[in-house]
Amino acid sequence: MFRFRDPIFLFFIVVAIGLLVYYFKVKKTKAATIRYSDIGLVRRLKPSFRLKERHLIPVLRSMAIIFLALALARPQAGRKGEEISSQGIDIMLVLDISGSMRAEDFKPENRLYVAKQVIKDFIKTRQGDRIGLVVFSRQSFTQCPLTLDYGVLLNFLDKVDFGMIEDGTAIGLSLANAVNRLRESDAKSKVIILLSDGRNNAGEIDPLTAAQVAKTMNVKIYTVGAGKPGNAPYPIDDPIFGRRYIYIENEIDESTLNQIAQITGGEYFRAKDERALAQIYKQISVMEKTEIKVKEYLQYNELFTKFAIVGFFFLVIEIVLANTRYRKIP
Repeated sequence: MFRFRDPIFLFFIVVAIGLLVYYFKVKKTKAATIRYSDIGLVRRLKPSFRLKERHLIPVLRSMAIIFLALALARPQAGRKGEEISSQGIDIMLVLDISGSMRAEDFKPENRLYVAKQVIKDFIKTRQGDRIGLVVFSRQSFTQCPLTLDYGVLLNFLDKVDFGMIEDGTAIGLSLANAVNRLRESDAKSKVIILLSDGRNNAGEIDPLTAAQVAKTMNVKIYTVGAGKPGNAPYPIDDPIFGRRYIYIENEIDESTLNQIAQITGGEYFRAKDERALAQIYKQISVMEKTEIKVKEYLQYNELFTKFAIVGFFFLVIEIVLANTRYRKIP
């Protein structure tokens, strides 16, 4: 954006242009005051280059006035900016990577693949929140600590796969790990989103005990049970006959997942297909909305020095030439 802070000085530009018009239209063509009997001989003489140059003085003077007037009008270049302040939420994503997540009832891929894609979309919708990632099966570890660098978080999420930990389902241990990551957080809201397709069968910490600890630390837990009702196709890679499928029973412990959510003031969701899973994370994102305040401002940079330098340059040249090469003798 561009503006003049004191545009009243632009009036002098009109004055300078008026002086030039007066000089070339009136004063230059004004008749001589001394009369000669015959000027035919003089008319045949071509005017010298120096004589033509005499018109340079009023041009320089006018240019000096124009640029100095522009400088006095204080030209400014503006830049629009935004000041964003937010009361962010600290979110720990807890993801089950046990063997049962290989089940392919979430077409076209297995449960873990679909869960990762949905979580990626969830991360991309957040703004101003610190988000971390905990993965678990028989043990639990922090794949990514709380961060505002979503690019790094997405890279860590891409690396999540089966076989990173011994098989099993340690829900209580994973919740304790996530709560520990939020222990020293001073965020307005602290949230854990747990996704699992099984029941707790490993780890030294009971899931409900971990939920009670989360409650004392003002951590809200949303739990998501992933898997279609009934049996689910599970791939078996046979070295001789290749891949074949068996059907395994869905063992989601909905009762425990529901109790975990209730203890902490969260909510339990059941995802029976990939579309429902995506909708659940969207719903959680709306429920845990970050308050963002945007204050717009304009920052102006002064440009008068450039015009002033040019104006003084024309003024100095005009003064020097007027008192040397084009000096008038009374």
